[in-house]
Amino acid sequence: MMQALKEKYKTEIVDSLIKEFNYRNIHQVPKLLKIKINRGLGSSASNNSTLQQSIQEIRTITGQQPIVTKSKKAIAGFKLRENQAIGVTVTLRRKYMFSFLERLINLVLPRIRDFNGLSLSGFDKEGNYNFGLKTQLVFPEITYESVDQTRGFNITLITSAKTKKEGFSLLKNYGLPFKNN
Repeated sequence: MMQALKEKYKTEIVDSLIKEFNYRNIHQVPKLLKIKINRGLGSSASNNSTLQQSIQEIRTITGQQPIVTKSKKAIAGFKLRENQAIGVTVTLRRKYMFSFLERLINLVLPRIRDFNGLSLSGFDKEGNYNFGLKTQLVFPEITYESVDQTRGFNITLITSAKTKKEGFSLLKNYGLPFKNN
């Protein structure tokens, strides 16, 4: 299943981008490099069961063990101690990346209530795209009974594109649904 997007890139997307941007070399064509998924735990970071729940959910969604991110220094105003767990993150590459992207496009985004496309404001100047999901329940792997509290997370699609326009065109060709502005 994940091979479908990889094949689509080789057969359709590369040709489409070469025509659109007049690349002289196939190596100039932008490609998806990796997908980063992270969740900040905020005030519930000190609760070990919340941390374990987040690790389990992201492991279930991505198929990879996430890394626990820790604070670098103590900030008394935020009740934060040095080396305290503050979030979880995972980086997907190759087959895991394509498998996740396929599920995101075909299963997850259509399940979001009142979804009318991804915002175009999520692009940075290098063509990477960043967006957040408000709940983990849009993933079919997560059951409603296993969730104690809805927690969202952030998804970043990192490309080799040089501009916003190249990044947008690449992700649009993969099939990501963007808003029509």
